[in-house]
Amino acid sequence: MDRRVNTLAECTVPEKILLAAWELEEQGQSPFSAEALIVASWQKFPRAFGLKGYTDQYPDSNKVLASIMGEKGLARRGWLVKMGQKLYALTRDGRHVVRRLLSDGSEPVDLGAAEPVKLTREQEKFLLGLFSSSAVEKYQEGRKQELTFADATRFWGITENLRGEALDARLNRVRANLADFDRTLGRGATTLSTGRSVSAEDLGLLCDVHAYLEDKFSRHLTLLRNRVERS
Repeated sequence: MDRRVNTLAECTVPEKILLAAWELEEQGQSPFSAEALIVASWQKFPRAFGLKGYTDQYPDSNKVLASIMGEKGLARRGWLVKMGQKLYALTRDGRHVVRRLLSDGSEPVDLGAAEPVKLTREQEKFLLGLFSSSAVEKYQEGRKQELTFADATRFWGITENLRGEALDARLNRVRANLADFDRTLGRGATTLSTGRSVSAEDLGLLCDVHAYLEDKFSRHLTLLRNRVERS
């Protein structure tokens, strides 16, 4: 036990944030917000993430955010995946690192090529629908300015008749499905029945499109959520 405690104390800053992210997911928060991760990291490691001069009172959000984003950030390393506007989830590689840390650091982390992943028919249908959407096409071609709310609704598989809880449930399901795929694939890949190979990088594209659409059409979504159903 002492050895494990010492190992955690010697963790790097990114590893400490990863452990806080793991605890959030263990509590049922997946995806979790950047704000939740800031607070969780500070509560678990106050000396590392406390605001200078007020270590035990306030977190230093910049310390956590700097380790999430950027070229050497957790998302770029493949330990976290962005699921929406300031929303994140652990990847399979991230969970590998956590398991190594919790096992006292002696368990090796194999980030090599994984066996091809087999998807269910429903999972494949979901991915094919996203990849063939006009939203992904325009995003990849650098035509973001041409994206319309109609493109977004087709990407999410919703209609403008959805509102309130039903709308949020659908968006959450898209996020959750993408997070599950990312955890399953890790650095591996899968091949769809169409012959298309899908890698973690491809899933990252889908997550980016989803986050961009949620941000670009946040006002439209808010209007749908708040629209009163007419009798």
